[in-house]
Amino acid sequence: MKKFVALALSLIMVLSLCAVTASAEDYTIRIYSNSNSPERTNWLIDAAKEAGFTISIDDNSVISGDSAAVQAANENKDGDIIFGLNEVRWSQLVNGQYENLKVADWTPSWADEVGAYKYDGKAYGLVIQNVLMLYRNDELGTNGEALHFAHWADMVNSGLKWYRQGKVGGTTNANINSAMLYSFTDPASPAGGISIDGWKTLWKYCAEGNFTGDSYGLEPLIRGDVQLSTFYSSSLYGNIDAAVTAGTYENPLRGTLQPENWALVDIDDGTYYIAEYLGVLEREGRTEAQTEIVKAFAEWFGSAATQIAWSEEFDSYPCNTVAAAELFEETPAIYTLKNCSLTKVEGTDLTYAEYVGKHTAEWTNIMTNLGFYWKDNAAAPSEPDWDNINWAEMTQKKAE
Repeated sequence: MKKFVALALSLIMVLSLCAVTASAEDYTIRIYSNSNSPERTNWLIDAAKEAGFTISIDDNSVISGDSAAVQAANENKDGDIIFGLNEVRWSQLVNGQYENLKVADWTPSWADEVGAYKYDGKAYGLVIQNVLMLYRNDELGTNGEALHFAHWADMVNSGLKWYRQGKVGGTTNANINSAMLYSFTDPASPAGGISIDGWKTLWKYCAEGNFTGDSYGLEPLIRGDVQLSTFYSSSLYGNIDAAVTAGTYENPLRGTLQPENWALVDIDDGTYYIAEYLGVLEREGRTEAQTEIVKAFAEWFGSAATQIAWSEEFDSYPCNTVAAAELFEETPAIYTLKNCSLTKVEGTDLTYAEYVGKHTAEWTNIMTNLGFYWKDNAAAPSEPDWDNINWAEMTQKKAE
């Protein structure tokens, strides 16, 4: 259960942290992130200002998604801070995959408070996210019957009406795909390291699923348009509570920490987690004094006090264990699920998150080239002739 932490107390702790270095020199800290809804960017700009920092960060009307954030930072070469993304993208950053992006050496005072969510000396966890499979267990769903799957992909044989997303791309969409494809890894497969059965299953997920026009799967589940759906953990509880408070729907989902008419699907494989991280970038022409300002901001932002305030504002779960202990009397069920992203893929020395990182471009190309995630069922493409696909061609980006 979540504790009732006074926001005023959190802000007092936040504001007392480290405005000293920031006042040493007038410097605008340039930030890139995919965790950049207008609400988040405005909150961060205001909170940073009160703590003595001046920051510049684009909201998602300018930069949308992790690929766009990293691409913009790489092209513009003016970044001081990157936060958000996930382990896949951070492993690429830390390993120097991007020509103009180098993660600076940096160890905050709270480095030991984030557990395993860190790249030592480089980047440290802020928020834990995972993708969830939810179902209604009332008369609009399973009528009290509990759902148990061995794999995420068992959704397509559930006999229930499920939501599916309507586009290739997007961080949440990609994480849902990673969960769906987890049980089909095959390092020897020419189809992006996924068995052909995996792609057939994902096609069935699209062909027989319901795209409702919503960006994410929670709204159609709240309305009762579908019985089974997917959503991300951050903001789940807040969105459910808001729907009840609004009184817009006749039979919305009810109850958060103690669900009344919905539940998580019990899945043997667990689910696909990511953590959003915070890192300092090296930047040509930045003075040592300015670099200290940037590191002071990162120290402040990732601290327990600031993450308490951030979590209360945006219904997220912090990597910082001190913050989590202050916010919750016990860990919410959605964060106790098994984490399949950190399991080793058989036949490799890679975790599944690393395996996803290795193959993600191929998966995107396959889905794009074959026409996955159509919005209009009346214009749905024909199912591919799976036995006669040139996978060497399908895994490459289509020429423009």
